Amino acid sequence: MTTFDLEAAKKHLLYTGIVISPVKVVKALGTYLTDSDGRRILDFTSGQRSSLLGHSHPEIVDAVKKQIETVDHLHSTMIAEPVVDLVLRLARLLPPPLEKTLLLNTGSESVEAAIKLAKAYTGKFEVIALTASYHGQTSSASSATFSKYRNTGLPCMPGQLVLPAPYAYGSPFQKNGVYDWEAEFNYGWSLIDRQTVGSLAAFVIEPILSGGGILELPKGYLTRLSVECKKRGIVLIVDEAQTGIGRTGKMFAFQEEEGFVPDILLLSKTLGCGVPLAALVTSAEIEKGTRRSVFYWNTTHQNDPLTAAVGSKTLEIVERDGLCQNSAERGAQLTQGLLRLQEKYGDWIGDTRGRGLLQGLELNSVPGAKITAKDLGAAVVDKALAGGLSCSVVPSPAQGSVIRLVPPITVSAQEIDEAIRILDESLGAVLVQ
Repeated sequence: MTTFDLEAAKKHLLYTGIVISPVKVVKALGTYLTDSDGRRILDFTSGQRSSLLGHSHPEIVDAVKKQIETVDHLHSTMIAEPVVDLVLRLARLLPPPLEKTLLLNTGSESVEAAIKLAKAYTGKFEVIALTASYHGQTSSASSATFSKYRNTGLPCMPGQLVLPAPYAYGSPFQKNGVYDWEAEFNYGWSLIDRQTVGSLAAFVIEPILSGGGILELPKGYLTRLSVECKKRGIVLIVDEAQTGIGRTGKMFAFQEEEGFVPDILLLSKTLGCGVPLAALVTSAEIEKGTRRSVFYWNTTHQNDPLTAAVGSKTLEIVERDGLCQNSAERGAQLTQGLLRLQEKYGDWIGDTRGRGLLQGLELNSVPGAKITAKDLGAAVVDKALAGGLSCSVVPSPAQGSVIRLVPPITVSAQEIDEAIRILDESLGAVLVQ
């Protein structure tokens, strides 16, 4: 196998707050990575939660080859056939009134554009997000991110307000021993109504808060949220960077709540299947409203034909091959595997949660133990990587650890079993030290 000098490269890579993995990946195919020693690693992070169909899916490879040989890039005022194909597919798959699409590059850019659009539409500036939210690293997106990376000492966009994230496992809002999310929700809105200066523009939310600890919204939450937003004239933005395009067992996670439709839907990571593609989809009413105000967006790779071709092919494959159903079935298998681990490791695993192929294990700190939940998560993920499984760890709202598992939606039953086996061995190895 080929090798490369990773240590030499580190001298020239700018530090951004993340630790570079020691693994030297030389090939990625399907659900597996191959390192420079020829070792195969199950990729249960789907790259950066983006390789929805696994790595180098043959039809995605063909779509890229074909498009780069025909029309690779155009001025953003010119629209090529792949862009037409993608926006028509989205219009067919999404419920009305979601029919107006802007094609962009990244999740952060889509959030930035959506917040700017909401401000233009309402003429207001305040933005609400959840306490465990993660929406990106650009200005407005990072200002609406509360799960981590906030303590930078730098100013955020003005008008940032926050609502408690629903956290069934650790919330203080309990009624007869049962999580009372509606009491928490109502309390949160009472705080919003006290904080606002009367300029509420947007609420941005994820159906499952991935970077905030795999927090799934309670049933009925989005519908209640829509009612409260409409009362106050707030544009409701649903950010499906990680949950969209079949990840949770539905084509779009918001469809789990019957009758609910967001004002703006954002797609990114999964839509591009590993290439930089995002989409903002909204209604004709909001577009019409922004035409009367000052909304301008024109970026270099807006409506790019190359990435649009990948997005259109991704949607085609997911729909044609019944991959939403595969997500649901393999997700149920993953849930059962995680529940077995929870039963086996007792007090160390406090909760298993998530939906489809976006799930996590919340780890506990056990009194008297030599290792904390935070350190345990990091150690288990390192041990799993050494054993052939790539997964990640994110903070829980209780500031512990959640091991996050996000395999491609093409994952097989055998690969799910293998991942659970490696995770089991990793937990056991760390806990007996």
